[in-house]
Amino acid sequence: MLDKKLLAILVCPLCKGPLHYDAGKLELVCRGDGLAFPIRDDIPVMLEEEARRLTVEERLG
Repeated sequence: MLDKKLLAILVCPLCKGPLHYDAGKLELVCRGDGLAFPIRDDIPVMLEEEARRLTVEERLG
């Protein structure tokens, strides 16, 4: 579980938009860019090359 204070200040590194925390998948999701940034060992990996592309359903959801 990420610290709530950290979650409040984190933004997408590409568009600076808000991120949604998906605790089930351990990802920070930017629907604007369609990317999901992984969280490894409680540390968000905010690199575009490490991010997963969202499906169309995930982007709309």
